[in-house]
Amino acid sequence: MEALLEQIKISLLEILGQFIKLLPAIFIAVITLLLTRYAAKAACKVTQTLAEKTLKSRSLQSLFIQTSRISVWIGGIILASTIAFPDLQLGDIIGLLGLGSVAIGFAFQDIFKNFLAGVILLIQEPFKLGDQIVVDGFEGTVENIKIRSTRLKTYEGEDVEIPNSVIFTSSIRILTASNYRRTDLSIGVDYTTSLELAKSTFLETVTGVDGVLGNPIPEVDVVGFGDSSIDFKVRYWTKPQKVHVRRTLSAVSIALKNACDDAKITIPYPIRTLHYFDQQHFDESVSKNESR
Repeated sequence: MEALLEQIKISLLEILGQFIKLLPAIFIAVITLLLTRYAAKAACKVTQTLAEKTLKSRSLQSLFIQTSRISVWIGGIILASTIAFPDLQLGDIIGLLGLGSVAIGFAFQDIFKNFLAGVILLIQEPFKLGDQIVVDGFEGTVENIKIRSTRLKTYEGEDVEIPNSVIFTSSIRILTASNYRRTDLSIGVDYTTSLELAKSTFLETVTGVDGVLGNPIPEVDVVGFGDSSIDFKVRYWTKPQKVHVRRTLSAVSIALKNACDDAKITIPYPIRTLHYFDQQHFDESVSKNESR
């Protein structure tokens, strides 16, 4: 028993001695990681300056900045590892990464998937920073495209982080892809109204509203005969941003209502006609015979 305890004591002392021996190297490795943090920030600033001078695309600028930061961190971690463990050579680290690549791939497959999707999104640029998009049920302005996720600012002022893999595999509506965007506004008039008068009134009114673009020109079409009204569709174009669409829609609605009032055009309420009869005095079979 005493021999076993003595052996344990010797082993603990050896471990402690090795730890004390490694303390300076571990301390230098920690300092290296701290310096890596500042080096990554400096690399980002330098890369940002170079990217802004050489690249017009803000997405590609973001890709280069994020790549430089990740590269500096990878180099700093490898350097700190070799300092803390002198017997661990760079070749051993690469070999270890090769042996563990399958396990790492399974453990971090979502991270790698989002990383690759983010790189492809930044290179292909299906949308840019500042674009307004609809994806995965969320609508808003693209604030940032990061390696792992894309940040949207909704119209209500909320931030939404969407994984890049979700964006990459989803259908995307890019609302600001063009310089203009169409709005369709429905309006109905009474059946006694002259359709030519209504159409000319609507077209003249919508054309004069501030925010409605002259090219493409607005259009007014008769689209159907409703239960209580003849239905029109007023189509006009605005700037694509949501704020312009919303404000112009309000202005057009007010202008059309005022124009209808001035031209004595009635926008009818829904009308239903009900017929009552006494079932006791109604014989369906007699009615059918009389009709023959």
